[in-house]
Amino acid sequence: MEKAEMEIMTVQEVAQYLRLAEATIYKLAQSGELPAVKVGRTWRFKKELIDEWFRKQASLPQQSAVS
Repeated sequence: MEKAEMEIMTVQEVAQYLRLAEATIYKLAQSGELPAVKVGRTWRFKKELIDEWFRKQASLPQQSAVS
């Protein structure tokens, strides 16, 4: 995929990228923990914000960063 196509990601793409269940991505997006935008009935994610979120989570103490 071209870079422009990867800029905006779907729930499925984010789940694959982070190696998490889609249900976890929905939960994190709905709670506002994961940066996301709801467009109609679907969630969309900006890759650079997901990367930034992950870096912040990785720097947290070993408590469960993703519940």
